[in-house]
Formats: sequence, C-alpha cells, structure tokens
Amino acid sequence: MAGERGTEFHLPTGRQFQLRCGAQEAVITEVGATLREYMIDGQPVVDGFPHDQRSSDGRGQLLIPWPNRIEDGRYEFDGSEYQLPLNELDHRTAIHGLTRWLSWTLVTAREDSVVLETTVAEQPGYEFSVKATAEYRLGPGGLTATVRAKNLGRSTLPIGLGAHPYLRLGTGGVDDLELCLPATLRFDVDHRGIPRGGPVPVENTIFDFRQPRTLGGLALDTTFTGLLRGTDGVARVQLTAPEDRRTVHLWVDRSQDYLQLFTGDTLKEPSARRRGLAVEPMTCAPNAFGSGRGLVILAPRDTLTAQWGIVVS
Repeated sequence: MAGERGTEFHLPTGRQFQLRCGAQEAVITEVGATLREYMIDGQPVVDGFPHDQRSSDGRGQLLIPWPNRIEDGRYEFDGSEYQLPLNELDHRTAIHGLTRWLSWTLVTAREDSVVLETTVAEQPGYEFSVKATAEYRLGPGGLTATVRAKNLGRSTLPIGLGAHPYLRLGTGGVDDLELCLPATLRFDVDHRGIPRGGPVPVENTIFDFRQPRTLGGLALDTTFTGLLRGTDGVARVQLTAPEDRRTVHLWVDRSQDYLQLFTGDTLKEPSARRRGLAVEPMTCAPNAFGSGRGLVILAPRDTLTAQWGIVVS
C-alpha cells in the first residue's frame, strides 16, 4: 500500500501519501489532494514544498470547481446572480476554486497509486453540490492524474477543472530551459488577469513557442488555447534542459483546451520567482463563469473527467 509519511494531523497539509514505482516517487497530501512532490532518480520534476509547510502560490493544487479567476467573484447562472467571496483582494477576484484547503478522504491506497475524494457543499456564492475525486498513479509512462467532478444536486451547475503543477529541471531556474508549447492562440488580459475579448494568434509574437526556444527572461502569466494535438488527442508541453537534453513533458487530454503558463515573476518570495514554470491544465478559460468560454454545464448525476500527466525523457 502507499506509504503514509508523517501522519501527524497537525501538519499543514495533513496526511502524506507516498507513491513509488521504480525510480519514481511522489507525495500527495490530504489537504487539497495536492501533488507536493514528484521526483525521478532523486531529482525533482516539480517545484513542490516541504512537508511541514502548506502549499504556496497554488503549488500542486487542484482547482475545482473553477480554475484561474472570476472577475469580482460575480456571475450569473440560470437566471440567478451569485457573489463569491474574494480571495485575491488586490485584484478583486475569486481565484482557483473551493477545494484547495479542504481535507480529502482516502478511498484506496496502493504502492503506486492513491485515490482521494471530497465534497463541495452548497454555500454562498456556489449554491451547488459537487463530489470531487482525484486519482494519482505512477507507471512506466510517468505520473497520471485523473480528476472527476460529479453533480450531486437536482439542477444543472457551472463547473471547470484545473491543476497547478510547477515543472522544473535541475536547480538553475527556467531562463535557460527550452519551451515547446503547442498553442496557436492566447488571451490578452487586463491588470487583474481577466481576458478582454477573445483569443488572438501567437504567430509572429513573443508568445509563439510552437517551435522549441529558450524562455530567456520572458515573463509569462498567460492563458493559451488553440492546442495542437497528436492523433491520440493529447496535447504536450515540453521543457528541455540544454545541458543534458533531459525533457519534462506535461500532457493533457481532450477535456482541457486551455493552459495557463506562469513564470512566477510576481510571487512574494523572491527565491521562488522563475524557479519553476507553472503549466496549468484547465477545462475552461479564466473568468469562464462570466464569459462562458469552455464552461461546462453539468447535469444532475453527470460527471466531468479530466486527465493529465507528467513524463520525463
């Protein structure tokens, strides 16, 4: 069974579920079903956080029932208006959903996998009930995360799914890494990170990474879409270390048409800036509760499923 490292319940992220498969190790936390650590041959593949600290800057967290931001926390759905609590006060937005700080219940645990679940109860601003399930599995193909959200209520509800891993290779930060991003479009956003208008082409701009090139000092906090996919329906983002050509791939299935890339230039902790590249799979665009872009309207008893993973070659 999956090991439980440090089951003291006073830890900020609760129980720690350690997964192993060959040279791979991952740690998933009880709080938020968060990917705290992923290592291969003892080298970190994600920029995580220590076991005695809580996640900061979204590191490894799942973003349910919406990723990214909702402008002013306000939206209208099915003829009713809703006001969410604001948790990004400087931008007056509601950011990254409601499950990041919930305790998730263990369903099954094995040496190479763990399944956790939680329930988002009806509450002010989101008056719907959702059961969320997260499965993390290690295998020959790397780390795979499968996230499901089921509508437990009697009426339809608005929902989006997302995740917030920071990818890294080595200890030198992101500037020298080569990025290959199969995206043809991006969003222009205002100072609060809210898109103004539809997506625009990346062609002939600094945001075109369809061919691999070094990130350099480019600051990203940018949503991309128009993803180019393989015959298997998967879109793959690649980061390559120039010294040894080792590459970390983050892949997303067809349910996720949006990727937020964030270099961390605005993080409060200077040492965390540009240390890793957040590549955030999302089923919908920022402010989807307002714009409707990519928003899923989930019928009673129906389930939304999203799958993504990380591979190193």
